[in-house]
Amino acid sequence: MAEKSKPRHKPPRERERQPERTLLPLAADDRQDLRADCGNCFGLCCVALTLSKSADFPVNKPAGTPCINLQQDSRCGIHQNLRQKGFSGCTVYDCFGAGQKVSQTTFDGTDWRQDPDTARQMFDVFPVMRQLHELLWYLTEALTLPQTGPIEAELSRAREKTERLTQGTPAAIAETDVATHREDVNVLLLRTSELVREGIRRKKKDRRGADLFGARLKGADLRGVTLRGAYLIAADLRGADLRETDLIGADFRDADLRGADLTGSIFLTQSQVNAAKGDAETKLPPSLARPAHWG
Repeated sequence: MAEKSKPRHKPPRERERQPERTLLPLAADDRQDLRADCGNCFGLCCVALTLSKSADFPVNKPAGTPCINLQQDSRCGIHQNLRQKGFSGCTVYDCFGAGQKVSQTTFDGTDWRQDPDTARQMFDVFPVMRQLHELLWYLTEALTLPQTGPIEAELSRAREKTERLTQGTPAAIAETDVATHREDVNVLLLRTSELVREGIRRKKKDRRGADLFGARLKGADLRGVTLRGAYLIAADLRGADLRETDLIGADFRDADLRGADLTGSIFLTQSQVNAAKGDAETKLPPSLARPAHWG
């Protein structure tokens, strides 16, 4: 949840049905709109989501209730000290740009504070938009990979369909059957993984959903392995080779990635990186930033 420029608040006005927007062709790896821009969001992740008291959050907060640290200008009052104050979960969370999309596009810059009648609908739309933007992140990445040539047309159609879903009216977005759409997209993401990893011959490539909690994998050669949905919580991955490794949905909470090589890994997200531990020697894909807490 990076804090950026002050949100652009527009005065409330009567809501009306917006004409269907014309989609512009996306560049091969244009993911700028899929990166969080907190300065143009009305603090939606701090209001719309439920927080449960845990190691990640020191308080309970129901969905639709503003976080105690959210200020009137949509900024976080303890942004620089979130981890010290027990809100480490906030530093891990990534909306994939859904916050500014809902705030500035779906609701045309109308703040939920200024127009309370739209608040509930906005809070319902946000988590749906977040899931759609996550799928856009994966699909856009898949289209950058040279190995996906055989399914490029299918990936492009899936990305265009997903983008169109994000451009609907608030009611249409809230009613989107994301689970079914995700299943369709996942078929292509699985095929993408296979195409990327098929050139790396290994006896054991499939560790999907594996329980690797606290696993000792220091210096492990995991190149070309699929770790989709694997539990790597607190795993020791120092110096591990994770190139061309499928990491979609892998749980990296407190995993030690110091000195690990994740260049060329497939479907790694900023949220996963933020949840892990790393250092200056950790190699990341160019699309991801080195977390500030890594030092």
